[in-house]
Amino acid sequence: MPKNEVQFQRGMSLREFMTRYGTEEQCEQALFAWRWPDGFVCPDCGHGGHCVLGRGLFQCNRCRRQTSLTAGTLFGGTKLALTTWLLAIYLLTQSKNGVSALELARQLGICYNSAWLLKHKLMQAMLERESARVLQGVIQIDDAYWGGRRRGYKRGRGARGKTPFVAAVATDSTSNKPLTMRMDRVKGFRSREIGRWSRRHLVRGSHVRSDALACFRSVEQAGCSHAPLNTSGVTGRRNRKRLTWVDTMLGNVKNAMHGTYHAIGAKHLPRYLAEFAYRFNRRFDLAGMLARLGAAAAVTPPMPYRLVKLAEAHW
Repeated sequence: MPKNEVQFQRGMSLREFMTRYGTEEQCEQALFAWRWPDGFVCPDCGHGGHCVLGRGLFQCNRCRRQTSLTAGTLFGGTKLALTTWLLAIYLLTQSKNGVSALELARQLGICYNSAWLLKHKLMQAMLERESARVLQGVIQIDDAYWGGRRRGYKRGRGARGKTPFVAAVATDSTSNKPLTMRMDRVKGFRSREIGRWSRRHLVRGSHVRSDALACFRSVEQAGCSHAPLNTSGVTGRRNRKRLTWVDTMLGNVKNAMHGTYHAIGAKHLPRYLAEFAYRFNRRFDLAGMLARLGAAAAVTPPMPYRLVKLAEAHW
């Protein structure tokens, strides 16, 4: 039986990671290349001429602005070594099911609070990278919920404490294989909300398949054709096969989240969903995912604790 090339790709081994990023100097060189791929550029005036001062500061020759390698990036203000940051990026990108903050703390040798903050900062970079992604072609969508009270309350839609989100998978019209996916928290499954979501994330002319939930007709507001499928009864079981990929993605993500994380707050849910979408959408180049997330972190503004902890995560 032939092996799946995506599942069995080599990726980046821990030995290879240590060879490339095992020292602070190597990590600094990598971050410089990610932040300034064409050479140093002053964040104030855009001039490239500079000199290097003590304490790792770069000074612009034109405006005399001084900046450090990490200032203005996601690493700004950190007290952790860059080797710790890059090892965290390695663990997050090479793990299919994610890594909890507690496990990250053990692997990195840092306290839980530092690991939690580091992980959420990196997930924020993933979220911001995924925010502009649009889906096109044949798209399977479904409604989903996360969390909620487990005892003493009603089950299913509308259960107390559940957080609704939309799952969507774009597939190839010829092979029917999945290409890209999105998972977005929504305020509820109402026509107005799904219409707003579809206008933002779906390309006009796409064909959308869903179950018969009435709100999904609103994808037509984005100029998409819509095929609602009756998913109840014997006929419904056959129709459900036309939503195989969105069901598979939802099952994989929910199982991974239940198995990896102790609890996920509703306001942080978009970051966790973005983490899985980020890895899935870049699954064809597992080895290169570390550098891609490192480059994303290099252009993501700093996020102090108050923003990560208190602010609502959103696309």
